[in-house]
Amino acid sequence: MYKAISAEDAVKAVKSNDRVYLQAAAAAPQVLIKALANRHEELRHVEICQLHTEGVAPYANPELKDSFHVNCFFIGQNVRHTIRVGNGSYTPVFLSELPLLFKRRIIPLDVALIHVSVPDRHGYCSLGVSVEATLAAIDNAKYVIAQVNKQMPRTHGAGIIHIAEIDAFVDCDEPLPIHEMAEPTIIEGKIGDFVAGLIEDRSTLQMGIGSIPNAVLTRLTNHKDLGLHTEMFSDGVIDLILSNVINGNYKSINRGRALATFLMGSKRLYDYVDDNPFIEMRASNYTNDVSIIKQNPRMVAINSAIEVDLTGQVCADSIGSKIYSGVGGQMDFIRGASLSDGGKAIIALPSQTKAGISRIVPSLKPGAGVVTTRAHVNYVVTEYGIAELYGKTIKNRVKALVNIAHPNHRESIDRQYFDLINT
Repeated sequence: MYKAISAEDAVKAVKSNDRVYLQAAAAAPQVLIKALANRHEELRHVEICQLHTEGVAPYANPELKDSFHVNCFFIGQNVRHTIRVGNGSYTPVFLSELPLLFKRRIIPLDVALIHVSVPDRHGYCSLGVSVEATLAAIDNAKYVIAQVNKQMPRTHGAGIIHIAEIDAFVDCDEPLPIHEMAEPTIIEGKIGDFVAGLIEDRSTLQMGIGSIPNAVLTRLTNHKDLGLHTEMFSDGVIDLILSNVINGNYKSINRGRALATFLMGSKRLYDYVDDNPFIEMRASNYTNDVSIIKQNPRMVAINSAIEVDLTGQVCADSIGSKIYSGVGGQMDFIRGASLSDGGKAIIALPSQTKAGISRIVPSLKPGAGVVTTRAHVNYVVTEYGIAELYGKTIKNRVKALVNIAHPNHRESIDRQYFDLINT
């Protein structure tokens, strides 16, 4: 049906000065990535475009800066150092709009490196656990190289492509990267309790990966008829689906299905989504489209932040001027939930860092990015309670946010804010 070649031969299609897109998250094509990095001596100025990827990123080694430059649309741990040392850049973009950068050729692509399931008898492969902007990359790249993996789940939805769309194939049989979930701390558990209390039956959920989303999910076992329309999910939703807590029966969009654009988790998750028609994978310009999200009644968006100021401005992508992650889909879902009938846009975070620094602050750090504006947030939640901000004056917001800050910091941040507005 298709003729496989070695990874070393496949990546010879990449030339100096090319721009290459990598499929994201747990679908990052590790065999192709390693083969491409091994060509560093003969390549110069290859731009690697990517979202967050799991696994290794040898092309991001600063010693290979003459060969590769990393252009991140969302920055993961494996490439975060490139921004500091100079062999990487950050391009701010809503996840909903990333496919448009390729479709409109604002960022034209030469090569797409993708990771797919084994084709079926009709010649169709699945993009498996990550669709995001990969369909747009395939459509607009000059050359497409696929890592065909016997262990890639075959997922339902829009991420189905025919082998005719692929120019070169490399066979492999490798497990996907595992993203282990840590047990929520006592603080995260308290936040989970408060957030779960805001979620009504028949709500549709969006949440990311991490201990706080996991803590929320463990507290929803007595809820009824929830839906899932999210950017990504992990293992925490499986038991809720199996127990019929999450069934999607009251969604307006993709009713009776759980919708996502990428997945990360354990082997149990990857086995669960394999050939499971309840899980529908779509491109990010669909899952994260505000006009689509808002059609779900009682849409609840649960996102986190690095810090929140006393007026409600949310910094989620940088520590001061140092870029840490990215815009991602936070604003897509915050806006969609806000416009939903009965929807709720929630920012949930611990009141302070592990070092004891307040994350509720009088003003954002100099250079900090405002990912979500003060006009968009409905609720901010810490382990000390819920601040409802929507429709509230600045004066009332300040009071509400001081009340959910850590007690050790309440007086000082209130005083600092007063000093700021009176100087």
